[in-house]
Amino acid sequence: MDRFNNKLGIVRRGMINNNPTFMLILGMCPTLGTTTSAINGLCMGLATMFVLILSNTIISAVAKFIPDKVRIPCYIVIIASLVSVLQLLMQVYVPALYKTLGIYIPLIVVNCIILGRAEAYAKSHSVGDSALDGLGVGLGFTLALTVLGMVRELLGNLSFFGLKLAHADGMLAFVLAPGAFLVLAYLIVIFRKLTAKIINK
Repeated sequence: MDRFNNKLGIVRRGMINNNPTFMLILGMCPTLGTTTSAINGLCMGLATMFVLILSNTIISAVAKFIPDKVRIPCYIVIIASLVSVLQLLMQVYVPALYKTLGIYIPLIVVNCIILGRAEAYAKSHSVGDSALDGLGVGLGFTLALTVLGMVRELLGNLSFFGLKLAHADGMLAFVLAPGAFLVLAYLIVIFRKLTAKIINK
């Protein structure tokens, strides 16, 4: 039971304590650029989580064989290879979504969340724990992007996951960059208020 709680704790810390969007303020390019709708935010989060879990797992497995002097370049090669696989899969199976997300998919290679978790966690922990860390951080990132996209879509287009809720126009500012910053700021405050007791435990 203690072992299960420890493993669950890794996922929980990834989602809450190390939430890249609401706690660490990392990965702001995809966070602000892809969240014009809930579905875009969800898909970008899932794509990042795919790379994060696999990169954490692989880097944890090979970290002890990589010399310190070439550690970062090797990590980037691993991450870039995984992103290339992701790009090909998306182009084949979901070309419309791939076109919508555009440049943000290849930019996963230089996403500081991926490299940050490799350096801060995966290189010094077991393969299983690193995979769970990737899952937790990935879920936290996906949740953040989905909620941010949902609020922006609702206020900006009066729609929910692409479903129009009213025959009227929303507030255009929320679909544009200023609205993204405003919504993100409020969500950070709300998230930290709601999770303050959990984080302090």
